[in-house]
Amino acid sequence: MFPVVSGIFNRGQKLKGTVVLMRKNVLDINALTSAQSATGIIGGAIGAVGDIIGTGVDTLTSFLGRSVALKLISATSADSTGKGKVGKQTFLEGLVASLPTLRAGESALDIHFEWDSDMGIPGAFYIENFMQVEFFLVSLTLEDVPNHGTIHFVCNSWVYNAKMYKNTRIFFTNKTYLPSETPGPLVKYREEELKTLRGDGTGQRKEHERIYDYDVYNDLGTPEKDNLARPVLGGSTLPYPRRGRTGRNKSKKDPKSEIRSDSVYIPRDESFGHLKSSDFLAYILKSASQNVIPQLQSALRLQFNQPEFTSFDDVRGLYDGGIKLPTDALSKLSPIPLFTELFRTDGEQVLKFPTPKVIQVNLSGWMTDEEFAREMIAGVNPHIIKKLEEFPPKSKLDSQLYGDNTSTITKENLEPNLGGLTVEQAIQNNKLFILDHHDTLIPYLRRINATETKAYATRTILFLQDNGTLKPLAIELSKPHPQGDNFGPVSDVYLPAEQGVEASIWLLAKAYVIVNDSCYHQLVSHWLNTHAVVEPFVIATNRHLSVVHPIHKLLLPHYRDTMNINALARNVLVNAEGIIESTFFWGKYALEMSAVVYKDWVFPEQALPADLVKRGVAVEDSSSPHGLRLLIEDYPYAADGLEIWATIKSWVQEYVSFYYKSDAAIAQDAELQAFWKELVEVGHGDKKNEPWWGKMKTRQELIESCTTLIWTASALHAAVNFGQYPYGGYILNRPTLSRRFMPEIGSPEYDELAKNPQKAYLKTITGKSDALKDLTIIEVLSRHASDELYLGQRDGGEFWTFDKEPLEAFKRFGKKLAEIEQKLIQRNNDETLRNRYDPVQMPYTLLYPSSEEGLTCRGIPNSISI
Repeated sequence: MFPVVSGIFNRGQKLKGTVVLMRKNVLDINALTSAQSATGIIGGAIGAVGDIIGTGVDTLTSFLGRSVALKLISATSADSTGKGKVGKQTFLEGLVASLPTLRAGESALDIHFEWDSDMGIPGAFYIENFMQVEFFLVSLTLEDVPNHGTIHFVCNSWVYNAKMYKNTRIFFTNKTYLPSETPGPLVKYREEELKTLRGDGTGQRKEHERIYDYDVYNDLGTPEKDNLARPVLGGSTLPYPRRGRTGRNKSKKDPKSEIRSDSVYIPRDESFGHLKSSDFLAYILKSASQNVIPQLQSALRLQFNQPEFTSFDDVRGLYDGGIKLPTDALSKLSPIPLFTELFRTDGEQVLKFPTPKVIQVNLSGWMTDEEFAREMIAGVNPHIIKKLEEFPPKSKLDSQLYGDNTSTITKENLEPNLGGLTVEQAIQNNKLFILDHHDTLIPYLRRINATETKAYATRTILFLQDNGTLKPLAIELSKPHPQGDNFGPVSDVYLPAEQGVEASIWLLAKAYVIVNDSCYHQLVSHWLNTHAVVEPFVIATNRHLSVVHPIHKLLLPHYRDTMNINALARNVLVNAEGIIESTFFWGKYALEMSAVVYKDWVFPEQALPADLVKRGVAVEDSSSPHGLRLLIEDYPYAADGLEIWATIKSWVQEYVSFYYKSDAAIAQDAELQAFWKELVEVGHGDKKNEPWWGKMKTRQELIESCTTLIWTASALHAAVNFGQYPYGGYILNRPTLSRRFMPEIGSPEYDELAKNPQKAYLKTITGKSDALKDLTIIEVLSRHASDELYLGQRDGGEFWTFDKEPLEAFKRFGKKLAEIEQKLIQRNNDETLRNRYDPVQMPYTLLYPSSEEGLTCRGIPNSISI
């Protein structure tokens, strides 16, 4: 134990405090590796994180003496300027021998403040770090404060050397105040801190800064290299949500674009850096893209003459026996958590992936029509399917540019399998549904197909059978007319078949549909509609809602690490020739196409009930649970999602109603109004004139908006993210590329399909090299960190707010989620609900609220952290 450094005042006249912090060297990624050399992959990751402190300067003894100073600020007694009185400078003292609440890596130190009775009750404190090394400040707790008792300050923030800051770092107690209810002595401090966080919009941001500001997506490409130039998204004909501003230098060739760099600024407290394995997963992701994948591809090129899978057994070999690699292939790869599972440790150099859940019980179930349809309502992209409202399906594309895009599917294609119904009767009886990936693709398909990719725009019509399952009836594959887009597409319709070459043709037709769905899932459902649309909320909240504002506290858990993972994605996933462009068939047009889809984005329709009604898969019905009746009764994503949605909304309603007693209080909340105005006009500024934005004048508007945001960041993201490897890890089930067109009768490809259908299928979908790249990445993306915080949990324990009623409401929220999980487990045990498990025997667990660490295919984290 370190000796206690005594202060100069009599401690009987002082307030006793305990500071909890974490040292920087405890938080380095090195600490998360094994004791073996952190080279190769992890070396690359560390380089991205920043410098490593190995000098011994950052030790607990260095916090003693005059290294870290604090000053208390009164919430009840003001100086002549109206600001809370500031106490005397006080330094950290000795190490606390033990504290039951300490977590791994945390240290507690004593401090004693001189605080006269006329200073009143502390409501904030200043802190100055005089060391060269930053540290992570967790909390300050004051004990036995006269006329008050214990006071908690929940900080969770990096504190750098004091000279780096224009304004002294300040932290507030865990009390919650609307702006109009803020104690007078704290008002100016509250306003000044928000001004600091907004910055002045100029200059290049530095690592230690905490400034939140907006910019367009102008850092995806490298204009100096023609093949890597990408259009700016946002503020142009390609609308997009805003990202965090970095202020990097602009390209000379394209002054609208930023020059890319290996490290990307994000406000310091948004970065990974707690002792959490999500740090590690994120930087493994970066290292995998930059180091692991090139190593594996190089090894494969050296060892294998044929870069293709030759049979379905060959694909399954990735999980069963693995791929033997040259003896030196892994010499540069450190045995970090993910890769200890991928690489054998018995001396053999073998790459072996975990078996995806979709084939753990039934190896061939993925090939069935029932599973093909089931994954549209219980897979990784379960919120695209719509009720068929008209026949034949029509297009919204401009006919002057793209000709007639009306579907060529006929009644004769469908009615033999409608159980005696006509198409009109089936539509009237809510029996026909459509998975439509036509209009998104047609404007880009000619350019996409000019590359090595050979793809179709697709429409799939499905029939709801009496047993509650969906049956695909017809698939339309469309490609551009050879004479020009204005002639309309060339389309062919394929029907189900179970034998002969026709069955192989049908399997290929389904593959083209899934390739479309995989791209739409990754670029729209996953990236655009969760990651990208949430970032402006994070920025606007921190710029305009004080940390003591109730809505800041409500939303904060749902922002954790989002800006960081988005910045990382712009560097290695969605950038020019990044993982997404190289493994998904939208290729170089991927983000541009997502911008076109964003034109139709409507915030209120991101609410689950509104989404279900819009897609026609549910109708309002006051007698049904949650006020909606599902037209596909056994719709796992919708049924489970409504349980989660209703519970989130109930929690938000209780919370908002506690702090806002009337609608007038909403309109009078200056911070809330500034937040909403900037979110609409700047954060989602390309859509600022849309009539559907609420005015944020009523409690109901606030409740609905917060519920929608929390749903998007937690449950929706979980539904579209954590099933990526369980479903898509088997590339046969969810291919991401198509490399040749459907074979025509009489062609060599058709003859090959007849003789060796598996080989022909494998030559059409994602190849071996791209499959390995895809699997490596989605295996990381589908994992949970060891210290993940799930819906119903949050940092700070019971100290995140001082108010007892919200604390009790939050406990009820967590308890209700646990009850819902048991309810969902019971549903999955009901064998009459076939869409929950058949035919691959894979129950729908993606919306179970809780999870363990790793690859679990379940769990709803609070935020978009991977």
